[in-house]
Amino acid sequence: MTLPSMKTVHLNTKWGILERVSIFRRFFSFLWDKILVCSIARPIQYRRLTRPDSSSSSSSPVEVVVVDDNKTLPEDHPPMICNGNEADSDLVSLKISLLGDCQIGKTSFLVKYVGDEQEKSLRMTGLNLVNKTLFVQGARIAFSIWDVGGDSNSLDLLPIACKNAVAILFMFDLTSRCTLNGVVGWYSQARKWNQTAIPILVGTKFDDFFGLPPDLQWTIVTQARAYARAMNATLFFSSATHNINVNKIFKFIMAKLFNLPWTVERNLTIGEPIIDF
Repeated sequence: MTLPSMKTVHLNTKWGILERVSIFRRFFSFLWDKILVCSIARPIQYRRLTRPDSSSSSSSPVEVVVVDDNKTLPEDHPPMICNGNEADSDLVSLKISLLGDCQIGKTSFLVKYVGDEQEKSLRMTGLNLVNKTLFVQGARIAFSIWDVGGDSNSLDLLPIACKNAVAILFMFDLTSRCTLNGVVGWYSQARKWNQTAIPILVGTKFDDFFGLPPDLQWTIVTQARAYARAMNATLFFSSATHNINVNKIFKFIMAKLFNLPWTVERNLTIGEPIIDF
């Protein structure tokens, strides 16, 4: 083969290789675009939920986050998620956690709120899980309330109890200042697993606290208010025995989450159930 013929063959081979490379590049570029389109999740959308009962159509709807079943929320995103099923299209699930030392009245507080309306409950060592569903301005709200035991063994349950909770109640016994001091540890541990939940500081057993000397009441009120400010939390004094501020706390949570036209009044009068924010 002559030299010019060899050069021609070499050039033809080179151009053939370049053409194949160009084809492969276009193919992989097309394939990559398809992968990107499929992998990018759709943005979160809002949908207005209405009460199934047509007679209550005058109620103003509530806007809640609705996401696809296959969309993964960030770990710190509050789980205000509607079920993807048509039958549960008006259902909003909210997780709330109760934290605090032993024997401070967390379970009594929970039982007073759910009453006979609780649908499902789960009891295990260190954890009491109760569900309650109710209607709020056209939406069906399903509370999943996690009551975590107050002993040292319960610390292992904090990650699962706090993750994705929309609100965390840090509870203490108004007649026991050591349980109020213990709130600091519960708060610091909970914030490791959830930085976005609404913090609420709840003093229990107000009916017993009412009988304490006024100067001791003043001391506890002052300390509790200081802790609430440090936690950026709303402070409630409550009594499960007399149902003082129990329902009001959950109304406050829903009003905060859904911007409902309901406000709580501050009460700083010593000898009365304190509400401070």
